Amino acid sequence: MTRVSCSLVSSSSKKQHQEIINHFRPALAFYEDIYRSIHQNPELSQYEEATSSIAAKHLKQLGYSVHEKIGGLGLIGILRNGSGPTVLLRADMDALPVLEQTGLDYASRKTMEDANGNQVPVMHACGHDVHVSCLMAATELLHAARSDWTGTLVCLFQPAEELVAGAQAMVDDGLYTKYGLVKPDIILGQHVFCLYKAGVVALRPGPILAAVDGLKIRVFGKGGHGSMPSNCIDPIVIASHIVVRLQTIVSRELEPGKIGVVTCGKFTAGTASNIIPDYADLELTVRSFDTKVQEQLLDSIARIARAECDAGRCPKAPEITNTAHAPATVNSDSESRILKASFLKYFQDNATSMEPLSGSEDFSILARAVDRPYIFWGLGGCDPIKWDEAKKNGKIGEIPGNHSAGFAPVIEPTLRTGTDALALAALTFLG
Repeated sequence: MTRVSCSLVSSSSKKQHQEIINHFRPALAFYEDIYRSIHQNPELSQYEEATSSIAAKHLKQLGYSVHEKIGGLGLIGILRNGSGPTVLLRADMDALPVLEQTGLDYASRKTMEDANGNQVPVMHACGHDVHVSCLMAATELLHAARSDWTGTLVCLFQPAEELVAGAQAMVDDGLYTKYGLVKPDIILGQHVFCLYKAGVVALRPGPILAAVDGLKIRVFGKGGHGSMPSNCIDPIVIASHIVVRLQTIVSRELEPGKIGVVTCGKFTAGTASNIIPDYADLELTVRSFDTKVQEQLLDSIARIARAECDAGRCPKAPEITNTAHAPATVNSDSESRILKASFLKYFQDNATSMEPLSGSEDFSILARAVDRPYIFWGLGGCDPIKWDEAKKNGKIGEIPGNHSAGFAPVIEPTLRTGTDALALAALTFLG
């Protein structure tokens, strides 16, 4: 991997980063309103039209060179400010098919038609509304502070992260070839979690998020009347055995100390209680931090699915389709140490180390595509009073987390911290 030659001693060091950020930080009430609006109006992956338009309009008003509809509804804003490094800041935009149960006065009540034609509730249950609002605020801060840095700033708003498809789609659509964009020297991003209290940033070099593969398994049977199962081959029973047997992969096949996750999150079959269907569908997510472990998990899943179908007398082998893939997120070592020093100096006791999580992201694809270093950090979102109480009682795990119907980052100090973190990261690596 090409290493960027960066130093904390840059042109912006003529002023302390804290002085620059405090002087140029915009009034955040405007961005708090944007956050509430985006939260109330979430959009599913590949349908982020309004959110994309809000970001594009904002960048244009500031004077960025804006390029839209990259890889679907992705966009970039480019601010060229003399010679120096090129730094890319990224935020994702899409929401999830979740019925919000936060009780917030700005809670989403929206429904949308999904890609399968189903009307589903939609919620920003993973904090992408936070990401968008923070990056929008950081673009204004860094534009106002351009007398204190040199180089090129690229602000990227990505669609379809929840499908782990948006980053690759933007790359494939010419992100680095069509728009006169010099390959970034470093790619930077953040993600809000309620594992940490609001006001905290969490960073570590090395592995922080797992690789992921999405699988769909179709189990074939022989349909018929539910009163005469002996004349049928029941794919529901066979698929159920597959789900149960999959639970033994991590507990009985992985070496102790190796980390792996195999979860069946969707089981679909049948149309009526008295009809045995012709097929059943399972949808899985598979995660690990190690390429060899990931291969082992995938091989074991295929072996178990085929064996159970054989044992159940299925008329043909199961269809196994890979529906999504993203590599592990592994922060570049030397650059992460540089940024961690910046975070410690700026955020002090609110800068902490991020433990690896089994969640996954397609963020690193933006960097891997051009062989550039990247850093991804965590942003705390939990109400500090609630977090302290949960910590005291050993109940951090009970705080509603990402993809939960109760996921509710507090607006402040989350937005201020996220805005400052993005601006500080950019200033750390710009000239």
